[in-house]
Amino acid sequence: MTSPKLLAHPAAVLGLFALLGLGLVTLVHDHTQSQIAANERAMRLRTLGVLIPAGSFDNDLLADTITVHARALGVDQPVTIYRARQGGEPVAAVLSPVAPDGYNGAIALLVAIRKDGSLAGARVLGHRETPGLGDLIDADKSDWILGFEDRSLENPPEHRWRVKRDGGEFDQFTGATITPRAVVKAVYQTLVFFRSHRDRLFDAAPGTTIGE
Repeated sequence: MTSPKLLAHPAAVLGLFALLGLGLVTLVHDHTQSQIAANERAMRLRTLGVLIPAGSFDNDLLADTITVHARALGVDQPVTIYRARQGGEPVAAVLSPVAPDGYNGAIALLVAIRKDGSLAGARVLGHRETPGLGDLIDADKSDWILGFEDRSLENPPEHRWRVKRDGGEFDQFTGATITPRAVVKAVYQTLVFFRSHRDRLFDAAPGTTIGE
């Protein structure tokens, strides 16, 4: 008959290996999560840096943020707003609206607006638009999205914030009007939202959540 002590020894060894394995998995997971967080931070900074060049602000964009609930930005979920400052004075705000009415669904955007209400620029963060047609909203596919730089609610006048087919200022794509129409509308609505809430957006303490 096998001794209980002989049975206990392998069980103890297996238990020790299980504990070591769990510790190793936890260590790898923690390291991986830290690396993912660092990579995401670097990516966000690079994306923000395209719209708000280094040297035009001296604060930490990823720390000087607030959260807003605003359906005017195209989403029901809270939206993070990054604030750029120089010497404590507001320079620009970067908002992340969504154009919900793209041809193949929602189009996620990043829109940077200077304190004076003019656009520092806009970029597309994500979409499912048709390759070769709607995907021309991507900066790496065409320069169409660059056409928003330095625009405002006065340039062009508000009634011209449409694609040319609708009597507006902005080009549409051959065979694809719905996509640029959705983006133009979303950028326009973001400008209107910023104009209505500019002081609150800049004055709110970091980490604050505000409603529309």
